[in-house]
Amino acid sequence: MSVPLRPVTIAAAIALHSLAATAQTPAPAGTLSTVTVEASADASAEGLAKPFAGGQVARGGRVGILGTQDVMSTPFSTTSYTNELIQNQQAKSVADVLQNDPTVRVARGFGNFQESYFIRGFIVNSDDIAYNGLYGLLPRQYISSELFERVEVLRGASAFLNGATPSGGGIGGNINLLPKRAGNEPLTQVSLGASSGSQGYVATDISRRFGPDQSTGIRINAAHREGGTAVDDEDVKLDVVSIGLDWRSRNARISADIGHQEHRLSNTRPNVTLGAAVTVVPSAPNNKTNFAQPWTFSNERDTFGTVRGEYDITSDITAWAAAGARSSHEANSLAGATVSNGSTGAFTTSRFDNTREDDVKTAEVGLRGKLRTGSVGHEWVLAASYFGLEKKNAYGLGLGVGGTLASNIYTPRYYPQTNLTFLGNDLANPAINGETRLNSFAIGDTLSFLDDRALLTLGLRNQNLATRDTSYRVVSNGAQTAAGGIETSYSEGRTSPVVGLVFKARNDLSVYANYIEGLSQGETAPAQQNGSPVRNVGEQLKPYVSKQKEIGVKYDGGNIGGNVAFFSTEKPRALVENGFFSSAGKDRHQGIELTVFGEPVKGLRMLGGLTLLNAEQKETGSTTTDGKDVIGVPKRQGSIGLDWSVPGVTGLSLDARVVASGASYANATNTLRVPGWSRLDIGARYVTDISGKLVTLRARVDNVTDRDYWASVGGYPNSGYLVLGNPRTFSLTASVEF
Repeated sequence: MSVPLRPVTIAAAIALHSLAATAQTPAPAGTLSTVTVEASADASAEGLAKPFAGGQVARGGRVGILGTQDVMSTPFSTTSYTNELIQNQQAKSVADVLQNDPTVRVARGFGNFQESYFIRGFIVNSDDIAYNGLYGLLPRQYISSELFERVEVLRGASAFLNGATPSGGGIGGNINLLPKRAGNEPLTQVSLGASSGSQGYVATDISRRFGPDQSTGIRINAAHREGGTAVDDEDVKLDVVSIGLDWRSRNARISADIGHQEHRLSNTRPNVTLGAAVTVVPSAPNNKTNFAQPWTFSNERDTFGTVRGEYDITSDITAWAAAGARSSHEANSLAGATVSNGSTGAFTTSRFDNTREDDVKTAEVGLRGKLRTGSVGHEWVLAASYFGLEKKNAYGLGLGVGGTLASNIYTPRYYPQTNLTFLGNDLANPAINGETRLNSFAIGDTLSFLDDRALLTLGLRNQNLATRDTSYRVVSNGAQTAAGGIETSYSEGRTSPVVGLVFKARNDLSVYANYIEGLSQGETAPAQQNGSPVRNVGEQLKPYVSKQKEIGVKYDGGNIGGNVAFFSTEKPRALVENGFFSSAGKDRHQGIELTVFGEPVKGLRMLGGLTLLNAEQKETGSTTTDGKDVIGVPKRQGSIGLDWSVPGVTGLSLDARVVASGASYANATNTLRVPGWSRLDIGARYVTDISGKLVTLRARVDNVTDRDYWASVGGYPNSGYLVLGNPRTFSLTASVEF
């Protein structure tokens, strides 16, 4: 399929080519050459952590307010995936990158097509992904890979490090994306690609540095993707552009970003919910089958910006500040599938439309410094943060006569679009439905002993979680049934501690332990549960405090590294006792994680690992769920990837990756067991020089064996909906650097 360059892509290319005439100008004869500085996405003096052997991961990453840390010096489990890996695997989004992480499983949001992630068995939604350390700035549903340089995964709770997340995730881990910055060498790269379903792709990546000392940098990324997918009659259209700026002097560093993304899905295959009467999980249908209604769509438009700066007050004290904002609009017409018979695959569906507008503002300020008291070193930090979200919502339901449609996941039926008979607010002009305000102040200190071989991190973060919800104006069959506008509010606080210890037994071996908490808003009491009325309906519980204990061992052998972590996390859960809704129960997630990475043999790179996890419901108030597994969490999961530079063929590399997940359950009573699965992905790339231009050709096949499988179970608390895995998918790209 022929895909034209979008205007924004052309404009970016023209602008940077014109700047190239003045950028990187050679110094006049007789002058001294200048010292080239390194750009930093987070405006830090240290810059990005250097890549580990093999280039697929970095030697460190951002650890919340502690800043960028070497993996061997932090008492937490982290991995930072590099742009080299992102490009070589033709990753389109965050989810594609995190298929490489053995501790993460990709899922989907409830009722839409939002990318979500299980980390240590807990859900992290795209709402809770950080961009350069700030929450809520990136698109909620899908984040294109053109927007980030690295994907940093911090495993485990992080209330002290990062603060509470906007939607209450972050209990099992956090994801931080680093934006792109201009490198030391000028770059003008154009990429063209195609993939299964006649989908076309074009992108440009251009960067320059300016000034006698190259202190100012600009990087522009723009991309357009359009066409079908490997799923029958499914279409996607993406436009994205971002501009990253940075400047630095001797004592100050500033970076800024502005981005815009439009993501449009048509006829996208929906989630599959198992109805209350279902007693057996249906077999996965043919992975190309599309049981979406032809009139369904999901459109998302986001514009965001952020700025971050540091100033060295003295040689030992640095102040920083960061701020960002996002404005977004979403519109969807959906028709999810609710299976009524697991053996036959029969399901019902109905129209559900919604629109949403978000306005986000967030900021962070802090001081970081070093000092010594006798033989003890200190790296201290003070920080304060703010997050504000105002959301407007409206929805419509196609219920009533003819509104419920019958179909089948194996032999779908398609219908004309039904009418909306039930409305909450005005779809064309959504009204305020909720506000979230998060404020916090943190103080921490990392003490170093024994010639810096022992590191003890102590800290506290006091934070306040405040929300205000506004009820919908409801219209049913043309008659108003609720005026709307009724407000309920919630404001609670909590001080969250951290204790972390690292002991560097050898230069290549660190032992660590931590105790850290997670914090999320308490649930709201429903009108009834399991058919019984709830006496405190509408009451929102106090914040849930999750408690994590972890010990681990890290190894850095130069060419190969790894981490083994043993962890246990308890998260409160709600139940009804004597008619009252309260947080009396809990879920306990405990397990072992193994991650490995590096280049053990010259030319052979490896990345992957294994997670063994027991996520158990405890004290649920019911003998049918006590001791049962948490929905959607397998006991075993892992991935292993190898990337091989073929000897004797300069520029040719081959790669293969296996991703596997064990069985899990689609309901709390564990009567609906979803089989496990494994998937093979392969790729090849060839780097050559054509007429003095560096050319990289990449080819990839995901799900090589074209396996039919349920790729995920759930993705929203206490929901066990299924998502069908994608078919065998071919991707080709060609990149040229001018």
